[in-house]
Amino acid sequence: MIGYPTTSAPGQWVLLCYRLPREPSTPRIAVWRKLKRLGVAQLGDGLVALPADARTREHLEWVADEVTEAGGTASVWLALPASRRQERDLAHQMATARAAEYAAIAAHAAAADDAPSSLGLLRRLRAEFARVTRRDFFPPTERGAARAALDDLATETRAEVAT
Repeated sequence: MIGYPTTSAPGQWVLLCYRLPREPSTPRIAVWRKLKRLGVAQLGDGLVALPADARTREHLEWVADEVTEAGGTASVWLALPASRRQERDLAHQMATARAAEYAAIAAHAAAADDAPSSLGLLRRLRAEFARVTRRDFFPPTERGAARAALDDLATETRAEVAT
């Protein structure tokens, strides 16, 4: 079950509207990577959104500063979706992206069953799980499955170390 917004009115979102010059491409790539790490919903070309709170607003303001320092234009907006459906669609888009990331973590953990030493992999997967969780605003069921797969791998790894 995905944790979509359930209140009667749509919640507030923070939007970043930005435009960067095509050349050089390095700043565009850096901004794209930062936005991906934040887990934004892509509303359109150069327009992204996150559920509004002090942390998400601050992160998008930092990205906006980076855009302007690279010679682009950027503005941060607070907005309300016009309908609950629009907000559910945004939440679904974001949850689907996180679900795929959690599924990949679970698959890697399950595949590690055959690996002779899984301690390093367990650490990497736990770090990745923490990164995904930080950008997970609407947790999908895959989050629990990934956590369970990591717990299973940890149990197996402890058993390997004990023998």
